[in-house]
Amino acid sequence: MTLSSASASVPDLLRLVAIPVFAWVAILDVRTRRVPTAVWIPLGALGAALLAWDARVAYRADVFAWEAFLIPAALSLGFVVPLAYLFWWFGGFGGADAKALLVLALLFPVVPTYAVGGWTLPVAPGGEAVPFSLTILANGVLVGLAIPAVLAVRNAAAGRIAPVMLVGWPVAVERVTTTHGKLLETPDGMTLGGLDLDALRMYLRWRGLTLAELRADPARYRDPDSLPDEPNPPTDGAVEAASVLPDGGETISEDPTGGDGDAAAIEAATGETDDEDPWGAAAFLDSIEGSAYGTSATDLRDGLAVLAEKETVWISPGTPFLVPLFAGLLIALVYGDLLVTLIV
Repeated sequence: MTLSSASASVPDLLRLVAIPVFAWVAILDVRTRRVPTAVWIPLGALGAALLAWDARVAYRADVFAWEAFLIPAALSLGFVVPLAYLFWWFGGFGGADAKALLVLALLFPVVPTYAVGGWTLPVAPGGEAVPFSLTILANGVLVGLAIPAVLAVRNAAAGRIAPVMLVGWPVAVERVTTTHGKLLETPDGMTLGGLDLDALRMYLRWRGLTLAELRADPARYRDPDSLPDEPNPPTDGAVEAASVLPDGGETISEDPTGGDGDAAAIEAATGETDDEDPWGAAAFLDSIEGSAYGTSATDLRDGLAVLAEKETVWISPGTPFLVPLFAGLLIALVYGDLLVTLIV
């Protein structure tokens, strides 16, 4: 089957550039949980240019074409854009998720049309007044809601029955330092708000420790007196980061976060510790700039206590929303509006 430009405008054809870009950022987000801001700039600029192009064509056509364009375009920019910002503001979206939705609001304000063989896509585009960007978002949400069901079936089939089987799976404890997500266990049992694994990597790098070293002698490293005099910069918790010296010290390669370690703050935080700060958790959090992904000292202590003792732990992969959003984009372009189909 071939894509025909006979029923697809030039702007609609150019909008297909979003497919490989969103595929790449979805894979990148799964692997690293980091998406460069620069990736959205050219895509957003393209969306703004195509939006102006479509507006000019619709305005010059007739009043009906102009209204058919103006209503969904206005809703895309006036509703979807603020919605993305609000989701980010209240913590429902990460920064990359919000930027992706902003780009989609610019790129897909109205329903595009493509001819593939004898088919006209999307098959079920939904209401004409509904912004196509909102259709993509709704599809992505539906795909995201299906993920817990898939996890539950996968865990049940493997005989892994637990209260958190809808949101995670068990892994060998050695794998947590190369995995993104959250620990779903505390010394008191299962939880949905456990230690962020990026924060764990930050803490270990700050101390100049490996998880294996901590597990080999947990009593020693639980004592806050074991904190290094000159901790390493914690980095941003990415799996791949600059090398650090054991037991603290200066970095031996550039800190990817651009930080300088703030030696005075670290010394102030670690110079006077006592037994009321197991693992030096509070000292670590006090010494870093900003927040370790919302991790509290209690979260860190509970997570370290679990990781020091257990061989297998439950974690949540925390599937990035860019993955279901990319799936929602593909579904919208090929099929159309899943939510309208389910409701009707």
